[in-house]
Amino acid sequence: MRCMAVVTLGAVVWLTVGCAGRSPGPEAQPAAAPASKRDIMTFKMTSTAFQENARIPARYTADGTDVSPPLSWEKPPEKTASLALIMDDPDAPRGTFTHWVLYDLPPTVMALPQGVPSRKTLPDLSGAKHGENDFGRIGYGGPAPPHGPAHHYGFTLYALDTVLKLPEGARRAQVEKTMQGHVLGRARLVGVYSR
Repeated sequence: MRCMAVVTLGAVVWLTVGCAGRSPGPEAQPAAAPASKRDIMTFKMTSTAFQENARIPARYTADGTDVSPPLSWEKPPEKTASLALIMDDPDAPRGTFTHWVLYDLPPTVMALPQGVPSRKTLPDLSGAKHGENDFGRIGYGGPAPPHGPAHHYGFTLYALDTVLKLPEGARRAQVEKTMQGHVLGRARLVGVYSR
């Protein structure tokens, strides 16, 4: 009886250690995951320039005038204090490429016009701030994929329960780190483009 208890206890310890070793670390968690287990609401974002999973017109790319497309969204969750927008290309040859970072957008703003100016601070958008994209520039940088299959460009809008108060020109990693634990909701629109 005593031997069986020792073997059982040993098995429990081995299983506990084994499972702990396989649990995902911080790097496996979504970059903007909330600290609490509250539900993250999803709300809808659309564009008059293209439909979900449809081709982004050339004017919004490096092959055209390279202006940002118009975007609009439903009312974000209650208690939203600010919005942050990240546009990226997960199909880029060297890994996800960030095309646009915008943060501290007031929740009363329900749309972005075509051609948001590439300024660090945007007075027409209640003082929202632009971050630096992976082109090394402030503001929007449109699709510019290599020749080949279509790339998917995701526009993700985060509803946050805080204002980030980061300086102008923050990088995506800084924005995502600061908004961890503050995400109330997400809206996402994906367009495609190829050359």
